[in-house]
Amino acid sequence: MEYLYKGKKVYYTECGEGEPVLFLHGWGCDGSIFKNFYADLSPQYHVLALDFPGFGQSEEPEEVWGVEEYTKMLEAFCSDLKLASPSLIGHSFGGRVSILFASRNETARVVLVDSAGVKPKRGAAYYIKVYSYKFMKFLLLKVLHSQKLFDAYRGNAGSSDYRNASPKMKAILSKVVNEDLCDKMPLIKAPTLLFWGTNDTATPIEDARKMEKLIPDAGLVEVPGGSHFSFLEAPGMFKSVLKSFFKVK
Repeated sequence: MEYLYKGKKVYYTECGEGEPVLFLHGWGCDGSIFKNFYADLSPQYHVLALDFPGFGQSEEPEEVWGVEEYTKMLEAFCSDLKLASPSLIGHSFGGRVSILFASRNETARVVLVDSAGVKPKRGAAYYIKVYSYKFMKFLLLKVLHSQKLFDAYRGNAGSSDYRNASPKMKAILSKVVNEDLCDKMPLIKAPTLLFWGTNDTATPIEDARKMEKLIPDAGLVEVPGGSHFSFLEAPGMFKSVLKSFFKVK
C-alpha cells in the first residue's frame, strides 16, 4: 500500500482487523524486518508496518528531516487513515519516533526495542575520533584540495549506516543520531514495554534502565547476550512477550 505525504510516497503493509498497531523499523531497515511477528497480533489487531521516508520502498524526503519531521509524518498518517490511539512497536530509530509520538498523542501501548533516544555518553575515544576527523578534513580539503581523497576517508571513517546512506540520508542521520528525548519520556502516559539485549553496543542496556525510570508506566525485559537486534535473536521470547503485553488470546 502507498500513502502520499507532501508529494512523496510512503509504503506500508497491513493485515488483520481491530485496534491499530504500528511496527516502526530502525535505521537502515524497513518494515519487513518485523514480518515474522505480524501474525502474532493480526488475529486481534489491525497491524501496519511502515517504510519510513528514505527507507525500503518509500521515497526520500525533500529536506533534511529530524525526529520531529518523521513524527509529524506518522501523526498525519494516523490521522488520514483514522488510526485512533494506536499502539507503537519501535526498534532503534523507530523507537525515537515512538517516544516523541507517544509523548504528545493518545497511544494505547508502546514497545521500545533496543530503542534510541538517550543521548550517548562521550568518552575520550569519541573526541579523539572527532578531532582526528576534523584534522583530516582540514588537511585533505584545505591543504591538499582533494575532495576525492576526503570522500574516500569519510566513507571509511563513518559507521556502516553512514557509509551505506545516500547524501540526503547521511545528513538526516547526522541530525537525528544525537537528539536526546529524555525530557519527553515522562510525558508518555501509555503502558510501555522495553525489550533489550544486554550486549547491545549501539543503545546500551543502561539506556533501557534510564528509560524505565523516566517513563511512568514502564517495564524492562532483558535478553541475556542479546545485541541491538535482540528481537531477531530471541524471536520466541519476543513473540511471547508481545502476546502477553497485547493480551492476545
